[in-house]
Amino acid sequence: MARTLGLHREEMTLGQKFRQIIWSLVLLLTVTAMVGFAMLYSAANGDFDPWAWRQAVRFGVGLVLLVVIALIDVRFLLRWSYVVYAAALAMLVLVEVMGVTGMGAQRWVDLWLFQLQPSELMKIALVLAMARYFHGLTMEDTRRLRSLAVPILLMAAPAALVLRQPDLGTAVLLILTSSALMFAAGVPLRVFIAAGVAAVASVPVGWQFLREYQKQRIYTFLDPENDPLGAGYHILQSKIALGSGGMLGKGFLNGTQSHLSFLPERQTDFIFTMLAEEFGLAGGLMLLGLYVLIIIYGIAISLWAKSQFGRLVAIGVTTTFFVYVFINIAMVTGLIPVVGVPLPLVSYGGTAMMTIMVGAGLLASVYVHRDVEISRGEGLV
Repeated sequence: MARTLGLHREEMTLGQKFRQIIWSLVLLLTVTAMVGFAMLYSAANGDFDPWAWRQAVRFGVGLVLLVVIALIDVRFLLRWSYVVYAAALAMLVLVEVMGVTGMGAQRWVDLWLFQLQPSELMKIALVLAMARYFHGLTMEDTRRLRSLAVPILLMAAPAALVLRQPDLGTAVLLILTSSALMFAAGVPLRVFIAAGVAAVASVPVGWQFLREYQKQRIYTFLDPENDPLGAGYHILQSKIALGSGGMLGKGFLNGTQSHLSFLPERQTDFIFTMLAEEFGLAGGLMLLGLYVLIIIYGIAISLWAKSQFGRLVAIGVTTTFFVYVFINIAMVTGLIPVVGVPLPLVSYGGTAMMTIMVGAGLLASVYVHRDVEISRGEGLV
């Protein structure tokens, strides 16, 4: 029966594939994005310009990308995974050579019509490359330490380039996503324990390589009240706004910390704080509920996929989404240092929006082709 279903999926027409797209997930993404549009409208003091309408256009383009990617056979994605990774890595190198500097960091490439942040694209490219690599291994191979050389290199190369920009938040995200993929692929737990011990032991050495502003962020995290008008200003204002929202908030467009310009970067890094101030704990939990449902969909899709490649792609995309949410909310609530990671579908940002929508398209593709079985040697370029 499974074989018959697999054959049926492989022979589906584009129309049949279109109907198979997991539209309930698309609806969840749309509702979450609409929350973002509303908050960006509020961030501009009741105006669609300059953020809300641009974000809506980007989301519309992202929906088209989602549908197109959902129709692509997972075997095609498998064949071109390393090419996509190589292209993303080349663009990271290009940032080193001719990158555009903004807000003290060199992270963008100017493509004339728009500026592209290659580190965002690498989040998806790394998932595809890691999934392809582990798809070609047996469980016995995966458990051998020598098999880890390639995935560690796949992870370390972009992480090192991203750290040079500097962008600690994205580098951490790449490492966490890669680690989750390796664990899901069957890498022994002892490897992660050893890596954790080594990471803790290397903290004194790593501290010497941090830039001064990164050290200052850690000092501020440990004691934000030490410099309330300087380095600790952002996180203190964020906590004040979060607390002032109470249970139900001050009402849409009525947040004082945000609209009186006490809250910094309210359209990007601290947009969750503004939401919690205007809609309270209830509004914050509602948004978290939407995120939890999206993550559950991602986990379910990974379990439904018959191919190892499909499973790992779904796990990687879902982990990336989860880490986005976790780091942003932990950052604005003071649980971790401020690292500048956007809130998915809600924070203003073009490349970050495209990354999320392309990732959602990969999830949809895995779901549409969930019954396609791929042998280890199939799809090699």
